[in-house]
Amino acid sequence: MHTAYLIPPIFFGIAFLFSMLGMGGSQLYIPVLFWLGMDFKTQAIPLGMLLNVVNSSSAAWTYGRRGLIDWKVAVPFGVAMASFAPLGARVNATLPTKTIILIFALFTMAAGILMLSRWKPKIRKLSPRRWVLLSVSAGSALGFAAGLIGRGGGSFVVPLLYIAGLDPRIAAATSAMVVTFSGTSSFVSHILTAARPDWFVWGPCVASVFAGSQAGSRLMARRLTSGSIKVIFGAVLLTVATILIVKEVIL
Repeated sequence: MHTAYLIPPIFFGIAFLFSMLGMGGSQLYIPVLFWLGMDFKTQAIPLGMLLNVVNSSSAAWTYGRRGLIDWKVAVPFGVAMASFAPLGARVNATLPTKTIILIFALFTMAAGILMLSRWKPKIRKLSPRRWVLLSVSAGSALGFAAGLIGRGGGSFVVPLLYIAGLDPRIAAATSAMVVTFSGTSSFVSHILTAARPDWFVWGPCVASVFAGSQAGSRLMARRLTSGSIKVIFGAVLLTVATILIVKEVIL
């Protein structure tokens, strides 16, 4: 069987899982596309970012309707990330593929460890002004990183919001909105630089991700607890990071 036929069902499952975590899923879309034979820079990253946007925007729509998004955080965070993602995408074009893969994997591993650990600083509740300052400063830095490694940044937005005091469910829902901003900016930047779209493959992938995202976000909004979200989140990220480092960097 041609590998292209395997992509839509695989991506339905990825979207189902990552939409529950407030992430677009590029942590898995991009490695899977690469392992199935797509060029990392010109095909895997651009398509992965497009699917990231489809997943996060679909999930954000569900969470917004259920009142789970903290808008005072989502809007400044998302705008800051979207503003700096193009700069990271430009730097991406100047780095070797293996270097980008290593950065991608290390970022993913750090986020997974953070969510699985029980560490959480004891901080006072942030004022609206401090939330805006945190959102703009962190969003700018994460936006650059997201554009550099071809991701929406949800794997870092969720832990950061959790550490800053948001409930994991609210953090995941808010992250879905933030990732929509940053992922769109990063996707457009990669499309304008090095992407080579194959719409016969891209079209079914988009449809599968949209369906998986709707199913997963509805399940999270109704049934999942904050504790289960943290465990799923951390375990998935550590698994992906380990496979990438062993398979693509060490071997």
